[in-house]
Amino acid sequence: MAAAFEEVGSVTLNVHVSPSGFPALVLNADFRPLSYYPLSLWSWQDAIKAVFLERVNIVANYDHAVHSPSFEMKLPSVVSLKTYVKPSTHPAFTRFNLFLRDRFACQYCGDRDDLTFDHLLPRSRGGHTTWENVVAACSPCNLRKGSMTANEAKMWPSQMPFQPTVHHLHRNGRLFPPNYLHDSWLDYLYWDTELEP
Repeated sequence: MAAAFEEVGSVTLNVHVSPSGFPALVLNADFRPLSYYPLSLWSWQDAIKAVFLERVNIVANYDHAVHSPSFEMKLPSVVSLKTYVKPSTHPAFTRFNLFLRDRFACQYCGDRDDLTFDHLLPRSRGGHTTWENVVAACSPCNLRKGSMTANEAKMWPSQMPFQPTVHHLHRNGRLFPPNYLHDSWLDYLYWDTELEP
């Protein structure tokens, strides 16, 4: 499987790791995941390399081990960085982060298919591609609105666009958990959510 990588501070996250490949959950030095969406995961090879380079501590292991003629090591399922990586306070303006802010839904009709983005004040009328002027939109709504303003098209977004914080994106990311969560990860993923009485 080809891996896609995302930079978080000075740490590279493996975004697409196969669950059958024993991925390791990567925690910051404060034991919070570096990222919730995509979940901060490393391949087992990258996790072991980081252990030997003394960049991480092993927090939990899988039952599965790797062997050499003179060495055996259980594969890490959770690792924590030895050095704290300060999270960015202002997320990058990317298509992915825009969709995450808008919860992967068209802001006009709520559809989740065929997403693109729409400028509230069209670029043809001087609108800019910024957090405050762009919303997620499905292709049919985007085509229907065209180069009209929201008032002219009588189409208003369900929420006005805004620049999200990293905390906001992390909160939204938790709404879209991956289809695979190893049991050893659960204590570290949702520890800061409110407990029910």
